[in-house]
Amino acid sequence: MTHENAPDGLARTLTLAGKPRVLQWLVLILITFLVIAILERVHLPAALLLGAMVAAIFAAAQAAEIKVPGVAFILAQGTVGAMVARVLKPSILTEIRSDWLLFFVAVFAVIAASAALGWLLAWRRVLPGSTALWGSFPGAATVMALMAEAYGADIRLVALMQYLRVVCVAMTASLVAAIWAHGGGPVAPIEWFPHLDPKSFAETLLLAFGGALIAPKLRIPAGSLLLPLALGAWLNGAGIVTIQLPPWLLAMSYAVVGWSIGLRFTRPILVYAARVLPRILLSIVALIVICALFGVVLAKVAHVDMLTAYLATSPGGADSVAIIAASTKVDVPFVMALQTARFVIVLLIGPRLARFVAEHTGFAETPHESKV
Repeated sequence: MTHENAPDGLARTLTLAGKPRVLQWLVLILITFLVIAILERVHLPAALLLGAMVAAIFAAAQAAEIKVPGVAFILAQGTVGAMVARVLKPSILTEIRSDWLLFFVAVFAVIAASAALGWLLAWRRVLPGSTALWGSFPGAATVMALMAEAYGADIRLVALMQYLRVVCVAMTASLVAAIWAHGGGPVAPIEWFPHLDPKSFAETLLLAFGGALIAPKLRIPAGSLLLPLALGAWLNGAGIVTIQLPPWLLAMSYAVVGWSIGLRFTRPILVYAARVLPRILLSIVALIVICALFGVVLAKVAHVDMLTAYLATSPGGADSVAIIAASTKVDVPFVMALQTARFVIVLLIGPRLARFVAEHTGFAETPHESKV
């Protein structure tokens, strides 16, 4: 009798349901630090956000009853928007204007391949309509996940696809860079508490937090992310504001976003995700291969080296590609110009394209958890 009840006793011990909220938060924070430490050890880009999300998924699977306050999630989105705005520099436009037709073709080739694979996943009933497309879109993983939710897709499955692709692309790109460039340069250590200009930092907080808090009142889809992004890109590019985001603030924002997404997972949705995981991985591998072939063509047409072309067409997040590009001998402006152009175009056409796919596949936006 004791033996038969052992599994139930173990389940009650592992579950977080009914435990004090303070204890649940402590468990989540400790697991987050552990996972991030492991991911940082292997130099995986997006380790901070990915670690927080994995820890939160584990906590959710153990029936955790905690939630990230809505205002914290909004402010974190504003910080991410300001972070992306800091990357969108006027010099990128100069690079694109120098050969706009080449950039146009290269960008839309990758977007078309991503959209086709997303449509296939939706048509084959692997994932719900627009969820499949938002999960397949190349771009900044965090931005894609947050925008996906604003347009009715399942943020959990989109985040699962996006960050799984970030891991696969980062590992593949790092391996290719190591082979082609005979190893990259050393990664600079993070200075967590750098010196900040008080005026610039205050302006950055006003831009990020103020824009994020105002956006919901304007009813802009994903406005808490996009309003600071758009305003920040304009003000920073015009030299009116210098965006300063210390690593400690970014780390806190990544943790909040990762926890907010991960804690929404339930056991039924995890079962569903595990069931479709092989097909999602297959689509990711297919996209990486297709983009690599685009890179071969780009290298010949644009007369750039193979590694530069490969990183420029890589379907991973622009942030992870930037880290790899900065530590290898490639044409970094070319890589970032193409990555940024693709990201901006996805922001502009993504919602309509996702809606079109959802309407023409006839598949519900969110899987019914009672059926999975």
